[in-house]
Amino acid sequence: MSDRDTRRDITPVQAAERFIRKRENKNTENTVRSYRQRTEAFVMWAHEQGIESMHELDGWLIDEYERHLEEQGNAPATVKGKLSALKELLKYCADIEVVDEELPEKVTLPRLSKDDQTNDDLLAADDARGLLDFYRDSVKHTGTVQHATLEVLWHVGCRTSCLRSLDVGDWDPEERVLRFRHRPPETRLKDGKEHERNVAVPKPVADALELFIARERPEKRDDAGRKPLFSTTHGRASETSIQCWAYQATQPCIYAGCPHNRRRDTCEYTQRQHASKCPSSRSPHAIRTGSITWQLNQGLSYVKVAKRVAASPETIRRYYDKPDLEEELARRRPETEHLDIMNDLTTEDENGA
Repeated sequence: MSDRDTRRDITPVQAAERFIRKRENKNTENTVRSYRQRTEAFVMWAHEQGIESMHELDGWLIDEYERHLEEQGNAPATVKGKLSALKELLKYCADIEVVDEELPEKVTLPRLSKDDQTNDDLLAADDARGLLDFYRDSVKHTGTVQHATLEVLWHVGCRTSCLRSLDVGDWDPEERVLRFRHRPPETRLKDGKEHERNVAVPKPVADALELFIARERPEKRDDAGRKPLFSTTHGRASETSIQCWAYQATQPCIYAGCPHNRRRDTCEYTQRQHASKCPSSRSPHAIRTGSITWQLNQGLSYVKVAKRVAASPETIRRYYDKPDLEEELARRRPETEHLDIMNDLTTEDENGA
């Protein structure tokens, strides 16, 4: 009897469901959602191909799936993401002896150009400044959950999972410090304890948080009995709720005219469930990208920004730092504006000066 005959026989749907349940015990809500969406693409394709057992998969079918993704017009980064999820799924299946242990290695991830690897979507510093200036001066909107969310996402540059992880006790109003902690299984940071850190925020951010806590925050505990800083009437806010607040907070029509010639009082995009459809609203990731670029423009080093936002300096350089040409010039200028041949310090040093 061959090894294939002795392996457990499960369908692609069953394999994906087990894989996602495993991930739920290890990863953040956002990461699990990403894996679910990407593996669903494979499960749907397998169903269309009549593949009823994971035993049927081989190098040929994996190559066919890659071709299918490309023919659908997916961006190169999307193709790589879905193939990466398939590879992780197959590794899991190999671990539980459903597929051959060499099968995951048959998934070859495409190499991406620098342009293909990055997403240029960001909240520009001028837009963030206009929004936050409005929120801070508005009697109606200051201290709302949208305001507090935008203040923290912009001035820290954190992920939604980090914002979600905060408890009321993680906020120190006297020191103006947010303490991000990894507390599985309820709240996980992306890289666990490695992403734990304390981040100081300026006084206007502290004022917004204090007003939000005093006036707007629902007095609710989560399922573990903890008091989440960002709560809803049901308990700890989900990452989906935080995304909705970010989209609502960044709609430019809240403080200026609509760039799409719509009336705010009748526009469906102002509703929570449709806020992401507004072409000018921005996701938490876009706010994070804009924040990181802005922090670097303020003169902070890659190392310091990396510690604040919980990412490596290399990741920041590759994926998050998006200065325009004027911002690039402003960064170089302090060191280059006196670059004059008559001020050549190297020549003076060589002459013993």
